Amino acid sequence: MTTFASLGLLDSLVTATTALGYEEPTPVQREAIPVLLEGRDVLGQAATGTGKTAAFALPMLHRILESKVKGRTSGLVLVPTRELAMQVSEAIHKYAKGGGLSVVPVYGGAPMDVQIRALRRGADIVVGTPGRVLDHINRGTLKLDQIRMMTLDEADEMLDMGFADDMEAILKATPSDKQTALFSATMAPRIAAIASRHLKNPARVTIAREKATAGQIPRVRQVAYIVPRAHKPQTLGRVLDIESPSAALVFCRTRLEVDELVETLSAHGYRAEPLHGGMAQNQRDRVMSLFRAKKVDLVVATDVAARGLDIDHLSHVVNYDVPSAPEAYVHRIGRTGRIGRTGVAITLAEPREHRLLGNIERFTKQKIELASVPTVADLRSRRLDVMRASLRERLLAGNIDDVRVIVESLAEEFDIVRVASAAVKLALEASLGEGEDKEIPTVSVSFKDRGPAASDRPKPKGGKFKARARETEGGGGDKPAPKRAYVPAGPTTRLYVAAGRIAGVRPADLVGAITGETGVQNKVIGSIQIADRFSIVEVPEALANKIIDALRATKIRGKKVLVNRDRGQKPS
Repeated sequence: MTTFASLGLLDSLVTATTALGYEEPTPVQREAIPVLLEGRDVLGQAATGTGKTAAFALPMLHRILESKVKGRTSGLVLVPTRELAMQVSEAIHKYAKGGGLSVVPVYGGAPMDVQIRALRRGADIVVGTPGRVLDHINRGTLKLDQIRMMTLDEADEMLDMGFADDMEAILKATPSDKQTALFSATMAPRIAAIASRHLKNPARVTIAREKATAGQIPRVRQVAYIVPRAHKPQTLGRVLDIESPSAALVFCRTRLEVDELVETLSAHGYRAEPLHGGMAQNQRDRVMSLFRAKKVDLVVATDVAARGLDIDHLSHVVNYDVPSAPEAYVHRIGRTGRIGRTGVAITLAEPREHRLLGNIERFTKQKIELASVPTVADLRSRRLDVMRASLRERLLAGNIDDVRVIVESLAEEFDIVRVASAAVKLALEASLGEGEDKEIPTVSVSFKDRGPAASDRPKPKGGKFKARARETEGGGGDKPAPKRAYVPAGPTTRLYVAAGRIAGVRPADLVGAITGETGVQNKVIGSIQIADRFSIVEVPEALANKIIDALRATKIRGKKVLVNRDRGQKPS
């Protein structure tokens, strides 16, 4: 068995990993750590939850400790979100325990003066988001001339969030002889381009997703329910009742959808909390503290707000809407089924979204099970099972003498079994929520090209799934599947945003606001021009009104701004 000691790490780091309960390295750690200790650059492809943090953090700490030079910034880690910055910083701090090294996280949404004081006291390793790291570089509060090792973690996420320019600027500000590690869940052409420009003869580390052997249950069970949009809230409630997750993360496209779904779920007895970009950082921290403390069952979030989250006890991930990009699906479901645990990924798809499921299957080379929406009978059966367990627990616990007289008096008139059955019946009816006694319309979708193994199936003619969707409720009938909700090509228009360089607006802010609040992919956004007092964004004409409404409802750089179609007139 490979151990951390056999990888060549310093004794103090091996001791730290042992104290944290690490028994043996994960595959990405076994592959990456020895190569990084040799001083080589690494280009790694591994899914979220495979142990990447230790894979780059332990060699970084090893190099700094071995140099015996402390108090200057020798290591830099770039991550896409503030949540991930905090998590990675905390992990590195634990690995470095007893080594006397300082780890400082820097990210937006936190007081700048606090971070400046921490950096001035001396930071051996800085973990930060590209935007805030670049802010500190420009202010002169972060010096990178002594960097010995740099890591780009979740590089594809940083690119998706519009941080490409910031990443390039930071990389250019570091010494050319530094060691660089780049990790990404996907290896898109943009990632390869960055690697070719900034990595020197990198060692490739690719950790494939584990494939289940015959008869083995996959680590993440993937299941989809095809359901009309109007019935999604009710369907989600039933699926959650059947699945009984210990903790679930539910993804929505927009913050408005997040708030509405939280209200619906809370009204039905779930402990649900929202998480989106419209919330202040202290509110988001409170939600995550409750979630980690297991005081909340469900967190309903947008992609942007949930990036970088790592919840140990997360059992289920729910796609309330099908992600239009397969990469987003991979990132979402990667938050469950972490090392040594199993997980469930549930997707609620509208009939028109069946093609997106096909795209995801081809991308992941894994089959998504199409399941039937739980019926009233299924729901009642599950509730009866729960009630049976609860009654048994109550009987074993005792303390029921105060109601015994009711049962005894009724037993003089009725059979004791009938008395108990009536009590259970009343309890069951009381537990049913509004509309739970009605069936949800069934939807059947047939994929003519949907073979048994996604990796072996032939490519469909024309590159598209041929599908038929039918909604049946009182007879129903065949209905053509409508077109996708957005069009990635075609006529475009320019939007005027009344905030620019003086307000600190960057392309990443506009891209993040648009993708986070509308659910569209960043690739449909065209050119972005930032002037001193305004910005111009090119978007598809078909999406213009939707994006305008979303930007007007949100804040950019902490402020509400005017957004209109650009008419070629510069503001006064």
